Amino acid sequence: MKKFEKGKMVPVPSMAIIPERDMDSPPVLECIHLGIEFGGLKAVDDFNFVIGKTEIAGLIGPNGAGKTTVFNLLTKVYNPTHGSIMLDGIDTTGKTTVQVCKMGIARTFQNIRLFSNMTVEENVRVGLHNQVKYSTLSGVLRLPPYWKQEKVFHDRAMELLSIFDMQDMAGLYAGNLPYGAQRRLEIVRALATNPKLLLLDEPAAGMNPNETAELMENIVKIRDTFGIAVLLIEHDMKLVMGICEGICVLNFGKIIAKGTAEEIQSNPEVIKAYLGNNSMEG
Repeated sequence: MKKFEKGKMVPVPSMAIIPERDMDSPPVLECIHLGIEFGGLKAVDDFNFVIGKTEIAGLIGPNGAGKTTVFNLLTKVYNPTHGSIMLDGIDTTGKTTVQVCKMGIARTFQNIRLFSNMTVEENVRVGLHNQVKYSTLSGVLRLPPYWKQEKVFHDRAMELLSIFDMQDMAGLYAGNLPYGAQRRLEIVRALATNPKLLLLDEPAAGMNPNETAELMENIVKIRDTFGIAVLLIEHDMKLVMGICEGICVLNFGKIIAKGTAEEIQSNPEVIKAYLGNNSMEG
């Protein structure tokens, strides 16, 4: 399997670490004392995390640790009980899910959420909805601005699909695709929103080793092609340790460790809480 070259991680004033190549740019994401309570239960507590502008970062931990809750906070499915989220230097407090999507956060889900009865291209075009530039009247009456935008959307959808060599599947129904192709399509649809930060929730779930190896290459390709950051939740430690530059470990809603793959793998508290003695077995 191809060995990926990770960026050197360096400290920044907030006591976080980011890739050295991102030092001249503000972090794409900064979570400051972020937390949420459900009926008095602290699902996420004092979550402080920084991601560099082009970093591939990992969020790991046992089931129920609060990882998906963090994703739901970042995308405003939940509003935090306390703390703040800065996206590219802008506070997202008070923003809606749609607004933070337009600001530059896109995500996939642990359980695939495609429109099965729509074609592959139509699914990707759903992600382009926030880039519509024609008026409602032009859309209803099919005026020239509508058709011009439709061509732009078609070309963009095909361009995005080509990243995963899926352009020949554009006319197929999404529900008829193999599992791995559906996973890739969900990522393409997220990319269609033109994100600054892509959140991947267990992207390798259900994949075989060959598909996982291809996914690793594709995540790095996405980062390099679009110049964006990627944050992934994943239980496949070969994937996490293979491509993630900064890794954050959650347990019972609290961060127990942050660092590089090498630091995380040798951290006694992480080994005890999550990795055990088989940290690289998948």
